[in-house]
Amino acid sequence: IIFLCFYMISFLLRRKGKKKSTKSRVSDGSPFITQSHFLVRPVSLHDIASFSDVNTEQEKAFLFLQKLKVCKQQFVWERGKSPEEDPQTKEKELKLKQLIEIVDFVDKNGETVFHESIFNEFFEFVSANIFHGFAASSTQRSICEDPDEELKNLEPSYDHSQFVFELLLKFIISPQVDTKKAEVFIDQEFIKRVIGLIDSEDPRVRQMVKTLVHRIYGKYMTHRSYIRKVVSIVFYNYLYIVNRHNGIAELLEMMGSIIYGFDVPLREEHKSFLRRYLLPLHKIPDVKKYHGQLCYCVIQFCEKDPSLAVEIISGIVKYWPYTNSAKEILFLQEIEEILELTTSEDFPQIIPDLFHQINLCILSTHHKVAERALIFWDNEIVSPLLMTHSQQILPIIFPSLIANTREHWNLTVHQLSLSVMAKFANYDRSFFESCSKNHKNVVNSSNERKKKQEEEWKKIEETAIKKEHPLSWEPPLVERPSLIAQAEEPDLECLKQEQPVPTRSHVFRSSVVCE
Repeated sequence: IIFLCFYMISFLLRRKGKKKSTKSRVSDGSPFITQSHFLVRPVSLHDIASFSDVNTEQEKAFLFLQKLKVCKQQFVWERGKSPEEDPQTKEKELKLKQLIEIVDFVDKNGETVFHESIFNEFFEFVSANIFHGFAASSTQRSICEDPDEELKNLEPSYDHSQFVFELLLKFIISPQVDTKKAEVFIDQEFIKRVIGLIDSEDPRVRQMVKTLVHRIYGKYMTHRSYIRKVVSIVFYNYLYIVNRHNGIAELLEMMGSIIYGFDVPLREEHKSFLRRYLLPLHKIPDVKKYHGQLCYCVIQFCEKDPSLAVEIISGIVKYWPYTNSAKEILFLQEIEEILELTTSEDFPQIIPDLFHQINLCILSTHHKVAERALIFWDNEIVSPLLMTHSQQILPIIFPSLIANTREHWNLTVHQLSLSVMAKFANYDRSFFESCSKNHKNVVNSSNERKKKQEEEWKKIEETAIKKEHPLSWEPPLVERPSLIAQAEEPDLECLKQEQPVPTRSHVFRSSVVCE
């Protein structure tokens, strides 16, 4: 009797303690339990239940955590390997099914599922799938890439990782997530590893990483300077060390939206980013693959501070290509957009360097380069600025315009050159005529100089012939006597006499004489 009483008392006390612990677990209104109480039996991809098999919120919470834990399982991914050849195909399909269920569960229940108690398990699940599931990037994509070749570079694990990226994006933009508590997991190391994924050969991965980093930059303000620092390091390595990266275009696109949000006046840190990284990116021969995004970033700086246009144009002229016509066309297009934002006070500072280069482009035998340079005068915003400073510009480009109207092989370039000359003539007739006279005088003086040089060379040739200059003298032909015919019979008596033994000095003299 005493033993039974003791057993019943202990049972009631245990039951009362369980009720109290259950109330304390759900006291915050969430069905999720704390990590210290997350003690469930281990499950695998084969025997885990579905959300439709459970009813209560607490059971669904347990199952959600179980699915996160199960989906941390990693597989080997190889490009070009068919599902029939892969022994892990069945497990991969089961994991894909579980990932789809997790995404659907989050969509149905909203962001309330991202409770503080699942942060640790959730970020372990994310790290296992996006930081370890990709094949290594070994090659750099080219400018003109064949679509069939691009399909070969797609990540085979993206069927799984796209759902993980989607879940991470939902977590970042969720208003229910406390940013201060989430910063424990979204730290600098995590951000650095996420930005490193943008070097993937798969464009889908690069776009997703760009979106994630931009969302982190917008919400977690304490990491903004660090994100810009990491992007600067990537640009530095690309410019001076590695010279290869697959995600430069995506990083520039992200930086364009970041620069758009800079406060005015610009800080010196932001101007330094322009000088050290954005302008040197113009010197890369493969600039075509990211020039659109780079041009957008540069234009944003000009809109924030128009005085930077002088420094930007000087930097572009510094890295001007001389053997790449396609790159020259891109640079001319970028300069035209910058000139639209340039003030009339700053413009005279860049006229000598800029129009010396434009003058070379007008003379280019590549008709598209010459056309692109001459189209500047058809721009409604740039043309008035050029005409206002015609007295500095016209003397530089006038010889090239005359040469195009007389010698250029392309009819369009010929017509555009005539049109530009007509605009200058209509704007300031007297100055145009003075430039024309100066050009004629220069041409006449150069022709006279050439005639004088030709006459002087003729005189030199005549005096050389008269005075029999050594350069024009040819030696007479002399017949050499035949050695065989002049050879006499040897004197036998002399041969019979003892000849002295040749010494070292005799040998040396004889060799010198022979030479």
